[in-house]
Amino acid sequence: MPGPILPPELAGELAPATLLVRGGSERTAYEETSEALFMTSGFVYGSAAEAEEAFKADGSRYVYSRYRNPTVTMFEERLRLIEGAEACRATASGMAAVFAALLCRLRAGQRVVASRALFGSCHYIIADLLPRYGIETVQVDGRDLAAWEEALAPGAAVAFCESPSNPAMEIVDLPAVARLAHRAGAILVVDNVFATPLLQKPLALGADVVVYSATKHIDGQGRTLGGAILGSEKFIKDDLGLFYRHTGPSLSPFNAWLLLKGLETLELRVERQCRTAAAIAQFLETHPKVSRVIYPGLPSHPQHELAQRQMTAGGTLVAFDVAGGKEGAFRFLDALRLVDISNNLGDSKSLITHPATTTHSRLKPEERDALGISDGLVRLSAGLEAEPDLVADIERALMAN
Repeated sequence: MPGPILPPELAGELAPATLLVRGGSERTAYEETSEALFMTSGFVYGSAAEAEEAFKADGSRYVYSRYRNPTVTMFEERLRLIEGAEACRATASGMAAVFAALLCRLRAGQRVVASRALFGSCHYIIADLLPRYGIETVQVDGRDLAAWEEALAPGAAVAFCESPSNPAMEIVDLPAVARLAHRAGAILVVDNVFATPLLQKPLALGADVVVYSATKHIDGQGRTLGGAILGSEKFIKDDLGLFYRHTGPSLSPFNAWLLLKGLETLELRVERQCRTAAAIAQFLETHPKVSRVIYPGLPSHPQHELAQRQMTAGGTLVAFDVAGGKEGAFRFLDALRLVDISNNLGDSKSLITHPATTTHSRLKPEERDALGISDGLVRLSAGLEAEPDLVADIERALMAN
């Protein structure tokens, strides 16, 4: 490739909106406007000696798309610039990112301290999978700094959390937990999916590694799977490097190209979705068929002040309890006409799900209760439809309950 279209020395001076469109892009000799899609599994060499040298070198040459691919590199570099990280590696899904970020660092006999408020698949990794490898795991109330301190005091290798959490949007005090983790000899890994790289910067708040499901807001149009791991050059090279190369969680070049296109409109979509989510949350707070509204942007959120310190907006998701428990929630969901029932989120289309029977159905009832996931709780992901249309659809469905 001739090189980046955005001079590296200029990147630090540009706003996120500009970086989302131009960051990381490189052009071939054909001088295309859109990023080139390199749908190739391998690469050729001019001689056997050249191939030998490529495998001895520092990895800067492309040798196999499971390791690195030019289209994937462009996505990684653009996301790195937005996040403010030293390095990034893209993965095939968000869960591949979570699993790789944890397992590449951990060894048998080590400890992990995690928030108990986790997405269902993340909970499975912490509670069921890691112990199979002889790794001790402890889960705490992520809102309770004393619980973090006590659990981390014996020492740990990794601390892990989501903030805001899925689906009840608990907020973790990231700077405080980072300090406790570092004191215990651990790194802090943060799943930043709900906040997106635009609303919260975990690395700037003291975290060591950030993971994303790029399937959500980054794609934002329900087209593809993807994930990303961001952190220091040392972590990405020394901890993740060989694990990534030899276990194969790599992102497809085509998916990377779609995610590049998604990044171009990320700021516009998230800004609009946050406004809509806030309006829906405000409407729901006064509705007689809703007993509880959970939205970090509302003063009624128990951690509203902390959310304001860490996030630049309340986010694109709203959770709320519908009267009538599970039956009432199901009647409400089935009465919606515009909002689709789906367990995905961050899409341009508004989506809604019932966590107790979908994303968190593997948890025991008492575990869901501890996390505030009642039988009447639903999670709404605000899309790009007109705000009055969405409010009208929600109101009509509530009154039909």
